[in-house]
Amino acid sequence: MPAVGGIGPGTGKDYPGNLTPFVTVTCIVAAMGGLIFGYDIGISGGVTTMTPFLQKFFRSVWEKKEADKSKNQYCQYDSPTLTMFTSSLYLAALLSSIVASVVTRKLGRKLSMLFGGLLFFAGALINGFAKAVWMLIVGRMLLGFGIGFANQSVPLYLSEMAPYRFRGALNIGFQLSIAIGILIANVLNYFFAKIKGGWGWRLSLGGAMVPALIITVGSLVLPDTPNSLIERGQTEEAKANLRRIRGVDDVDEEFKDLVAASETSKLVEHPWRNLLKRKYRPHLTVAILIPFFQQLTGINVIMFYAPVLFSTIGFKDDAALMSAVITGVVNVGATVVSIYGVDKWGRRFLFLEGGVQMLICQAVVAACIGAKFGTSGNPGDLPKWYAIVVVLFICIYVAGFAWSWGPLGWLVPSEIFPLEIRSAAQSITVSVNMLFTFLVAQVFLTMLCHLKFGLFLFFAFFVITMSIFIYYFLPETKSIPIEEMNQVWKSHWYWSRFVEGLDYPNGAMEMGKGGQDVKEV
Repeated sequence: MPAVGGIGPGTGKDYPGNLTPFVTVTCIVAAMGGLIFGYDIGISGGVTTMTPFLQKFFRSVWEKKEADKSKNQYCQYDSPTLTMFTSSLYLAALLSSIVASVVTRKLGRKLSMLFGGLLFFAGALINGFAKAVWMLIVGRMLLGFGIGFANQSVPLYLSEMAPYRFRGALNIGFQLSIAIGILIANVLNYFFAKIKGGWGWRLSLGGAMVPALIITVGSLVLPDTPNSLIERGQTEEAKANLRRIRGVDDVDEEFKDLVAASETSKLVEHPWRNLLKRKYRPHLTVAILIPFFQQLTGINVIMFYAPVLFSTIGFKDDAALMSAVITGVVNVGATVVSIYGVDKWGRRFLFLEGGVQMLICQAVVAACIGAKFGTSGNPGDLPKWYAIVVVLFICIYVAGFAWSWGPLGWLVPSEIFPLEIRSAAQSITVSVNMLFTFLVAQVFLTMLCHLKFGLFLFFAFFVITMSIFIYYFLPETKSIPIEEMNQVWKSHWYWSRFVEGLDYPNGAMEMGKGGQDVKEV
């Protein structure tokens, strides 16, 4: 039995190819699809704190906030109406990712990215000119549809375009652009909020048109992936494209494997139903649990406390900006570390190290918050040294998330699926991610109000659970060609029992006589 979570020797295939300037630029442009997701995450939280925005659309919330002079920091922001406005986008993204699966498979990755950009642009336009709450909701739904398409297609595009030795680094460009989007949005919110006349929120919401244009134009100039071209019968174009991407003429072996995987995948009429087969149990488990755990790392509860704590250090009115910018810079910096290390140290190392780092920080912050805020939520006067210690641990926590569960939550699911179920399985990943983002956003503030600092311990429990899952059940996928990934499961101590005897070459299914699926146990 191999080492826990490890892999066997694999197939030993070593496809020729280099990290060419062409593929680097292509992947950078495609990764910009993450900007729309990141910008929305950063902007939506900011505009809901702008008084003119609240007065226009959520007056009852603003009146409650003004009337409530309570010092209870735990319950200050507990508002289901406002939470629903923010999180409705994730339901739309969940629904559109299912449609995006069909578009990505039948029409190609780049067309799915184009749809995402256009839908996001339309949503930003409506929100920027919103006159009533219904316009905001329609705009949010269109933004969600756009994010569903982009998050479904971009990680797949990056994993298929990148040479397997650099797949991790290039794929994490998606998470890096999410982090940059959040940072840009936070800085813009700060300056737009200062505009006299109270219409700065329109610029914040309408500004989402810029990242939407970037991914829309980008999708028009990007080449489609060889995998997608072969899947749609354009084999000659795919081979020429593969040569250009790899920077070498000798691509015959990789091309042959891509064609073989595509031929067997075409015999699958119902990829969604296929996902439930026994031999795809490992893939389905990872597709569900990785995004599920990603949303239960507790990143939300950590971010929530940042403005309160930063204000005690002396930033005063600029506390929200400083907390957002500092944690945003840490987020971007740590994602760069992940890009450097993911193909050197491996996915499992980053997952496990990040888990331990987050767990220690959650324990320290929970103890500090519990000691000062208590159960009343009134911290009184906090000494500077105390706030500095807590903010330091918050930054260490954000770094731990940003080089582990943040980027790897998108990378690992996108690289483990055989071609015949790849689009459907990626939709499962996006749907689970959006569903639990929605649920956590809906119940988080209410849980904070009732569990108080115990919420840190609630998320710490999940960090322990997810780290155990990674240690025992996630094999290392570093430096494995994407069409050879089946070897990873066949040599795993647990998952091998589901794929044993199914020698489906090149990551595709084994086919019996007459092109029928081999009967499974």
